Amino acid sequence: MATIKDVAKHAGVSIATVSRVLNQSEKVRTETVNKVLYAIKELGYTPSALGRQLRTSCTKNILVIVPSISNGFYSAIIEGIKSKATKDGYNIVVGITNDDDIIEQEYIQFLDTKVVDGLIFLSPRRNRKYLKNYLDVYPIVQCNEYGLENAITTIAINNFKAAYDATKYLIDIGNKSIAFVGGEGDYTSVIQRKQGFEKALEEANLEVPKEYFQKTLFNFEGGKLACKYLLELTPAPTAIFAAADIIAIGAIKQIQNIGKQVGKDIDVIGFDDTLIAKIYSPSVTTVSQPRYEIGVIACEMLLLKINNIKIANESSASTSKKTLGYQDIIVPHKLEIRESTKKKEN
Repeated sequence: MATIKDVAKHAGVSIATVSRVLNQSEKVRTETVNKVLYAIKELGYTPSALGRQLRTSCTKNILVIVPSISNGFYSAIIEGIKSKATKDGYNIVVGITNDDDIIEQEYIQFLDTKVVDGLIFLSPRRNRKYLKNYLDVYPIVQCNEYGLENAITTIAINNFKAAYDATKYLIDIGNKSIAFVGGEGDYTSVIQRKQGFEKALEEANLEVPKEYFQKTLFNFEGGKLACKYLLELTPAPTAIFAAADIIAIGAIKQIQNIGKQVGKDIDVIGFDDTLIAKIYSPSVTTVSQPRYEIGVIACEMLLLKINNIKIANESSASTSKKTLGYQDIIVPHKLEIRESTKKKEN
């Protein structure tokens, strides 16, 4: 049985364009409409009942795309989304991608079949070229990570300022040689954190050897490996800034493995303020993000977009960029001081 993806390929257009034709959108050129209709006839494609629904229909379902459900960072945001969605009579559908582009694109196609009314991304990918054709048609919101090639509403902290504040704190308590451990992947948030880190060092006239900048996996073992490398350098850093709490925990474990004391011999600071940062021994100094509130705000913004589209269609207005207008919302961060950092004695 042919799918909407098959029709798009046969007609040489995007899935979103096929969706527009099926929904009788005025934005599609007559020539393109004819190509799509011909492809539908050639392939014998029959849109599902859901796919034939008008855009004024509402499933009361919201899709949340997340790379992993096991990461505590995402679970708090999902709780915020769920709280707001439930209050407004919506359900959430969680799609776990395991950081796989193909799986992510398959979930995005739920928008075409009208199974969901809108989409919230928690995935940390910077560029999604395949998303471009959806942004003018469907309500979509991004949490935490900025899509550099796509105009998309984003709710996040100021990662640059947060990293700057954390690094300045490490300097203020007496550190002059500080390493930065980021995660694998070209993520905007990590780039911004590195830039904030560098700005604080620059203002303090502190130079950092290139070996002090390390990339590793966003997990416990990645933190251990990066820390092992850093502690074998001469001179070794007196502090480590980790781009995520789980990396910081791995670094702390490695420091303990070689008989050194965290907060005395070496300071470690994390990012996100996940539960493990509070309960690990020693507890981890970290940048706190209001993750639950981020989820609530993301859902509020998505529901606003959904409602704007509904109003536009009910008034016979075509969906436009104005209807799906985007903006960046910056939420406050906070530095949580705990046992993994301590002021140095003069």
